[in-house]
Amino acid sequence: MTDDATTPPSFTPNAAGLRLAFRYRPGNGPTIVFLPGYMSDMMGSKAIALDDWAAAQGRAMLRLDYAGCGTSEGRFEDGTLASWRDDARSVIEACAPDGPLILVGSSMGGWLALLLARDLGPRVSGLVGIAAAPDFTHWGFDDAQKAIIQRDGRLIEPTPYGDQPYVTTRAFWESGEALRLLESEIAIDCPVRLLQGQADPDVPWQTALRTAERLRSADVQTLLVKDGDHRLSRPQDIALLIATVTRLLES
Repeated sequence: MTDDATTPPSFTPNAAGLRLAFRYRPGNGPTIVFLPGYMSDMMGSKAIALDDWAAAQGRAMLRLDYAGCGTSEGRFEDGTLASWRDDARSVIEACAPDGPLILVGSSMGGWLALLLARDLGPRVSGLVGIAAAPDFTHWGFDDAQKAIIQRDGRLIEPTPYGDQPYVTTRAFWESGEALRLLESEIAIDCPVRLLQGQADPDVPWQTALRTAERLRSADVQTLLVKDGDHRLSRPQDIALLIATVTRLLES
């Protein structure tokens, strides 16, 4: 296993001058970039498992924390979908400015991966979404929750995924609404693999099918895990993730 717990991360500044934490290891082939989900960071079980595999295979790997997340500087509540997209791009440009990329995004990170793949074009040679949640600001909140966000400037909710409650700010919600993807063609041409649990209580599995339908790429596969939850972090789920990344790299 990785010794990340005792090895400090590296840092690079974002556009606002905040120090973004990352862990980068050069290696063979495309650089695998892991993009965490909402209120998550690069020390999650899927990110570490993929990094351990990449290290054993001699593959280039990059993990990162958005501003206000993990060990990066900043306040979480100051972050938006656009600013975290830009953070990820800043770290990519600092660590792997040239050469192909494989983007692997979990939940919100899957939305960011789609945005980055659209923006980076031919540099992205493959994309893996794990319970990818594009447009969740639109479909993930009911009218009452959206009214609270507008009235109070934030929505605070309990979550089963951590000790701290989920906080959704008006700025984040508005940023997400401005970056919705599922209403039109998603101009991505690389191979895309969408891993989605059908027992996911947060992202309806139909979202993966709709994403696949909207993608311009002809090389899109949706893998539905009937008993899979939102995390998709059980041993069999991680094995599926690694096998999926392996096949993308081999192709």
